[in-house]
Amino acid sequence: MKFSREDLLVRFQNHYHEYPSLGLGIDLSRMNFPDDFLAAMEPRIQKSFEAMSELERGSKANPDEGRMVGHYWLRNPAIAPIPEISQSITETLRDIRSFTAKVHDGSIRGANGPFENLLVIGIGGSALGPQFVSRALGEPTKDRLSVHFFDNTDPDGMDYVLARIGDGLGRTLCVVISKSGGTQETRNGMLEAKAAFEKRGLKFESHAVAVTGENSKLDQTASSGGWLKRFPMWDWVGGRTSELSAVGLLPAALQGLDIDGMLAGAKACDEITRSKETRMNPSGLLALMWYYIGEGRGSKDMVILPYKDRLELFSKYLQQLIMESLGKELDLDGNVVNQGIAVYGNKGSTDQHAYVQQLREGLNNFFVTFVEVLRDRADESLHVEPDVTSGDYLNGFFQGSRRALYENGRESITLTVTEVSPFSIGVLIALYERAVGFYASLTNLNAYHQPGVEAGKKAAASVISLQTKVQEFLSRRSGNASTASEISEGIGSKDEAETIFKICEHLAANPDRGIRKIPGKVPFNASYQWL
Repeated sequence: MKFSREDLLVRFQNHYHEYPSLGLGIDLSRMNFPDDFLAAMEPRIQKSFEAMSELERGSKANPDEGRMVGHYWLRNPAIAPIPEISQSITETLRDIRSFTAKVHDGSIRGANGPFENLLVIGIGGSALGPQFVSRALGEPTKDRLSVHFFDNTDPDGMDYVLARIGDGLGRTLCVVISKSGGTQETRNGMLEAKAAFEKRGLKFESHAVAVTGENSKLDQTASSGGWLKRFPMWDWVGGRTSELSAVGLLPAALQGLDIDGMLAGAKACDEITRSKETRMNPSGLLALMWYYIGEGRGSKDMVILPYKDRLELFSKYLQQLIMESLGKELDLDGNVVNQGIAVYGNKGSTDQHAYVQQLREGLNNFFVTFVEVLRDRADESLHVEPDVTSGDYLNGFFQGSRRALYENGRESITLTVTEVSPFSIGVLIALYERAVGFYASLTNLNAYHQPGVEAGKKAAASVISLQTKVQEFLSRRSGNASTASEISEGIGSKDEAETIFKICEHLAANPDRGIRKIPGKVPFNASYQWL
């Protein structure tokens, strides 16, 4: 279904909503939902509104883990259901500001002088949020610290970051973020950083800060090691909704960003999105559009296209928030639903020279969310043509892409923000956090656990355990070569021959691991020998 220009104007007038206090607009007119859709969904969205109210009042919204879900309290501690929680949030904010001030004035410094660099070590929500905010709000000429990230367990990636820091390691503050302290990627990053410091004769502990759960492995390590400071992570805040906790606020504050502005934006958005009047609730409208376009089961992908370089990482941030929250096999009643919404994107107009071709003419298995930013830059713009700026072209490309997609039957939502600022970033974070919660209620999902992620961690641990057995087997047979099949039989794991082949290939490709590969007539007949 495609509307005429005249009908589309009427739809725009009916389905474009502005929220002036947020500097936000949302245009649903290019989503082809029928005229009676919103009315038909009203009873269900009202149930979602009530479920969200119960969540904010402290109900155990994560029944699988018996936990409250309290990321909304982070920007308004007064609404926390327990005084101790409110006090802990307030005290943590005070400690972030105090610690940051001492770093910035040089009272807390590194071995070689005042801190100039910040190395954030985390993964998932402990990295994606801080990376998104750092990229969106950073100012190279104004930032108090230059920010770097270890966000994987890739040795070469860590070497790349350390090379960028170079001789500045003695002026580098490390923030290690892990709720449990047992996340392997983060632990590995911490150990790699520690080794790099020690290689230069520096004490890692006097350059390190922990953000972690109370009495976690990381908390114990930081306490016994005399680290500079420890900040809390609470069990009622999930990693993907932790950006406005110490997880995101501490790195942002150290970089020199306006964390109070972000908190104010999120709080203002929360107040608007508590509205029980659907048309006045932008998060509710987003959730309803996701439900409509995906037929309540996520049958279409979400493409995020912000027309602003600073929002380049927004799609990556939303990818985790949405896919980890909504990608579930079972609903709350234990029914197999295989629910979820796939999220991808980059930025405009870059993508017009990349995958917009397929979006317009290929599989119609998606919907687009355009993010339009009205303000081009802080200063006056150059006129690249008479009365035309680069920003005018960016706006033209945005509108042109939206029109071209719609003319070919592709549906889209447009979010409009006045500018990229701490306040607007807080608004966007809060807007999508609540939209995810509403959609989960509409589809009867637990948005606040991640059993698939835990399964992946357990599988990885089993591979590491198997690798140890492979190495022990080869070392006992030093001088003799064995195929993956022979190794699997030798260690009593006949059904793991493929995994053992992959393990041996990896070990043999790294000379320092002491395994030599002897090629066979076919790849799987290669043999491996302990040197």
